[in-house]
Order: sequence, then C-alpha cells, then structure tokens
Amino acid sequence: MDHHLENHAADRELVDEVLAGDRYAFGKIIKNTEALVAMIVFKMIANSGDRKDLVQDIYLKTFHGLPNFRFKSKLSTWIGQIAYHTCLHYLEKRKLLLLDQTDNGEETSELTLEALSNQKLSASENDIEKQLNRKELNSILEKEIDKLPPVYRTLLILYREELSNEEMMQITGLPEGTIKSYLFRARKTLKENILSNYKKEDL
Repeated sequence: MDHHLENHAADRELVDEVLAGDRYAFGKIIKNTEALVAMIVFKMIANSGDRKDLVQDIYLKTFHGLPNFRFKSKLSTWIGQIAYHTCLHYLEKRKLLLLDQTDNGEETSELTLEALSNQKLSASENDIEKQLNRKELNSILEKEIDKLPPVYRTLLILYREELSNEEMMQITGLPEGTIKSYLFRARKTLKENILSNYKKEDL
C-alpha cells in the first residue's frame, strides 16, 4: 500500500476510534504527535510556565475538533496547525514580536540550514568554521536560533525536521513564497548574528 494512503488509513482508524469513545485511541494520537507539538510550543513560547497550559489547550482543541477533521492533510499536520495558531494567538494577545520588524525585505532564497555549517565560507567566516567542530557549531546554532523571533525559529525548526513546503504551508497558513522569504531572512539574521557574536578571538 502507498505510504501516504497507509498513513491516511491509520489516521482515519484512530479518529473513528476516538469518536466512538475510545480514550486509549486519543492517547495514541497524543503519543504520535507530542514531539511535533512540543517542538512548536518550545520554539514559539519563551515562558516555560505557559508551555504546559498551551499544550493542554492544543490537545483540548484537537479533541473537540476531531469530528470536523476532513483528512485533507495528515492528522499530525492538522494538529501542528492547531499548535502553531494557538501559540500565535498567545503571542499576539501579549503583543510580543512575531517577526523581525526591522527587516526591509530581501530577495528570497531556498534555505538549507545544513549549508550554514557545510557551505564554503570566505575570509573571516572561514576562520570561524576552522575553529569549530560540528558539535560546537550545532550548539551555537541552537543558541542563536532561540534568539530569533518566534515565527522565524519555528519555520527553521520545521524545515530542519524535513517537513515539506506543503506541510509548512498547512501548519502556518502562510503562502509558499512567504515561507521561503521568512526562511531566507531567518537564515540571513542567523548567519549575521553568529559572525558578529563569535569572532575569532572569542573562540
């Protein structure tokens, strides 16, 4: 059976079981999606005290929304969408910065986060790369990603988890061009921050 159809059938079976009153089935849905939900919540929400409440809210919305789920996407993608928009609403209510408001827009480019550690760098960039092993660079990447605005860091992490453009569009509700533009800006900011914060003499 086609892998996509197999996932679709498994999703439908789980949803049917939940709607029939099987609580264990909803526990399976949580288990299957908690890594994605946690990743989105942890990347978007800095306040650790609110994360648990948001995760509970996300799964409450999921439970109440299941009767209206039409299987137009994977179940995990749909729950990711609920997680993203629940966090977005939390941030908007608190008027927290969602994007880099100072960015005046750049030509879009395909993002390859791995390229930040793999690409051929020039001059001062190359000095930095020579002095960092992969583990150190990954640690710096994680640290600097967490300093980015929530939408940027969430898109970066979804991309790194190898979600397709279609899945990222479904989760965020953003057009493909906007996602590519945000990813480009996020990568650009990330690279500039690393180069300015980790000078050769500091390493």
